[in-house]
Amino acid sequence: MIMNDISNSLSADKWKMIGINKRAGMLVPLFCFYSKNSLGIGDFSDLNLVVDFAKLCANSIVQLLPMNELGMNFCPYDSLSSFALEPSYISFRDLSVNKTTVINDFMNKLSQEIPVRGEYVDYKVKDLKLKFLKLIFQEQNGIFSSDYKLFKQDYKYWLDDFCLFKVLKNFHNGLPWYEWPQQFKDRNPSALEEFKQENNTDLEFQSWLQWQLYRQFRKCKEYANKKGVYLKGDLPILVSRDSADVWAKRRFFKLYLSSGAPVDMYCAKGQRWGTPPYNWKNIFEDDYQIIRNRLIYAENFYDMIRLDHVVGLFRIWSIPFDEPLENEGINGFFDPVDESLWAKQGRDILSAMISSTKMLICAEDLGTVPEVCPVVLEELGIPGNDVQRWKKDWLVTHDFLKPENYRGIAVSMLSTHDTTNWFAWWEFEAGTVDERLFERLCIEKNIDFVNIKEKLFSKNLSGNGRLRWQDRIDSIDKLCEYLSKPVDELHQIVDMYLNSFREKEKLFSQLGLNIPYQEKCSRDIITAIYKQNLKAKSIFCIQTIIDILYVGALLKDKACINRINTPGVISLKNWSLLLPVSIEDLIASDLADTIKETVFSSGRTF
Repeated sequence: MIMNDISNSLSADKWKMIGINKRAGMLVPLFCFYSKNSLGIGDFSDLNLVVDFAKLCANSIVQLLPMNELGMNFCPYDSLSSFALEPSYISFRDLSVNKTTVINDFMNKLSQEIPVRGEYVDYKVKDLKLKFLKLIFQEQNGIFSSDYKLFKQDYKYWLDDFCLFKVLKNFHNGLPWYEWPQQFKDRNPSALEEFKQENNTDLEFQSWLQWQLYRQFRKCKEYANKKGVYLKGDLPILVSRDSADVWAKRRFFKLYLSSGAPVDMYCAKGQRWGTPPYNWKNIFEDDYQIIRNRLIYAENFYDMIRLDHVVGLFRIWSIPFDEPLENEGINGFFDPVDESLWAKQGRDILSAMISSTKMLICAEDLGTVPEVCPVVLEELGIPGNDVQRWKKDWLVTHDFLKPENYRGIAVSMLSTHDTTNWFAWWEFEAGTVDERLFERLCIEKNIDFVNIKEKLFSKNLSGNGRLRWQDRIDSIDKLCEYLSKPVDELHQIVDMYLNSFREKEKLFSQLGLNIPYQEKCSRDIITAIYKQNLKAKSIFCIQTIIDILYVGALLKDKACINRINTPGVISLKNWSLLLPVSIEDLIASDLADTIKETVFSSGRTF
């Protein structure tokens, strides 16, 4: 059935290239890894070692987070460009230069100033790398290869604007473009031309730097493909307000709005991301060139691409830009407002994207998903995401779906980069509700939250902003009795209750373990859920490296700390987690054999 669905879809030629085989993979944020040769952060040389590890694990897909140049908060989903690559990942060992006498000295200095150890990446490595790279660039004395000149010509669409944006941003001490002097903010042609003449060397450096990154990343893809491993990229649908894309092509963006997400069980006030939504009318009139060119450039590095927040192509939660920040995503609306337009808009955009690339397009279709979205994805042969903790019968039984009931054209997984790892979910979130959301619902219904919290929820099993139901609240009638409200006034609270009460115990029973129920997570439990997820109907099964390390018992504690990102929170701990072991140690450990055996026993092939 899966083969028929795929072979008749618009993505059929992409599937023919990848092969219609059930595969396993791992999500590996490059910044999380380090090798004995790393200089402050994982780099493109280290990515080859990651590919080696994945192959040992019988994982034929290595998925990365967005690799675009990071802004001030180092969030890969809020980048300075949807084209340019992040300089932190450059490998000094693999630079293409005419001559240099100082590379080894620079490498020694970097390793001394920022050793790659500890719990988190120190991103000051970026400035240090750029300082040394500028000196290496100056040693070239303006003598550049024909390959470099061809790169500049081929990618002029975005490269010139990006280099100018970066040099202007540095010139203005990192200020966002909308705070620059008027002539630069609004791209006055004569002012920009004069600035280019005065800063030609700095512009050339930015271009040369992107060429070096382009070369190294392309070689990583070639290496992976020779090993039988596919690289899967991540394409954020949205781009930072303070980005070269928005500065240079602002007619394609609605700057009077901020994108985000509505209220749900995990975010009591919704989310406000700050990124401007697209002006699809203007993009359509330009034949989707900004999207097509983005995919064409990404083809250099990836075999497959994940579209982040694909539901935003159908309609996107939009918040007036002047809405007070403390309201987060509460006072937003879906754009387009007319629901009848959603299916056509999503189908048209995705069809244009498929026709523009050789890559297999995949989709992150999580959150509040309109009914038309999964229908269109299946029609076009685009795999969505099936995350175990959210794969439930939400309306009738409220039980977790068995893996054979997952979607065939999908990627099954235990966790995402935005969630807790599965170990932490089991210990702190399963069977709970969000405290802030429950409090807000109580206030709306004129219920005394402080008093009712003690009556409904277990003090011992609640924490970290999550509330766990007491066992005695074992029916809707009892819940309504405690809340002193009829059921028809408590729809949201009742829905939260039905989908969280004793869900942990239900899942434990479904795993079929011959051991007593365990409140704490253990290797037995996480191994069982991993095996179950591998057996899902989904054609791909991709796990975060963190979950894989818990399966192998290389991570055993600090479950809440071991996460890649906490949405809605600005923290130095976001996007900076370091794994507790080097890549070489992972390769030498027993973990690869454990994962390989489990993958093959599930029926997935390399």
